[in-house]
Amino acid sequence: MTLDRLFSKENVAYMAHVYYGDPCEEFSIELIKTLCKSGVDIIEFGIPFSDPTADGPVFQRACERAIKMGMTPKKAINGIKKLRYAGLKQPIVVTSYYNPIFYIGVNDFVKKIKSAGADALLVPNVPFEESDPLLAAGEKHGIDIIFLVAPTTPEKRLKEILKRAKGFVYIVTTMGVTGTRENLQNSTLELVKRVRKYTDIPLLAGFGISKKEHVKSVILAGANGVITGSVLGKIYEKNLKEPSMTLSELETFSYEIKQSCIEAYKERLEVPTTNEN
Repeated sequence: MTLDRLFSKENVAYMAHVYYGDPCEEFSIELIKTLCKSGVDIIEFGIPFSDPTADGPVFQRACERAIKMGMTPKKAINGIKKLRYAGLKQPIVVTSYYNPIFYIGVNDFVKKIKSAGADALLVPNVPFEESDPLLAAGEKHGIDIIFLVAPTTPEKRLKEILKRAKGFVYIVTTMGVTGTRENLQNSTLELVKRVRKYTDIPLLAGFGISKKEHVKSVILAGANGVITGSVLGKIYEKNLKEPSMTLSELETFSYEIKQSCIEAYKERLEVPTTNEN
């Protein structure tokens, strides 16, 4: 199922970010299958990198562990094939820092992930202004290039990003790196509303989403869904020797997040809109 088909079918979507190969490849496959059975609509498939500058401590540790276990971009891309062969239907958004992409070659990398079964690509350390090679390769091979916008994104730049955005726009809910937060900033909700003014493209909010209250806030503000990542890593990190023992907790968490998305969307529909003269 492509992102376009998903969003034409679903009113709200939940995307889960997993760094593939942490703490081992077998667990990642098990984890992704579990998440998809319990409410996750999109898998953000992270390729581990040695210097994940946009990520907080949980994901930094995840990358380090995966690399120590021998995970490479080539093995990770092959992991997408394994998931598709096992019957995974959900869209897969590959997240990779630019360094491995540059080493493999932009066109070849995009071609490889498409062939493996990916639907989109997110590169957190490539600014929009330098994304033309990615966009060209994505257009050629049928891969959506996902862009991020933050509360500090200027209006002019935001409009330029939205002109070329496909799949969905990733709303960065807070400045800094990934990781769980207690509360969402007001600037997050204002950003969702600001972006929604200019486009009908789906908006997914990430960076710090870890509670049902967070989900409700961003959905009511106009988002089409949420992204969780570090919170999942924190759960299975509690038992790295036997991470499979945490799958039931991960299943419960992902189910609750998806249900929160659905409930918040229903509530949003019930809120009367006011027309300004």
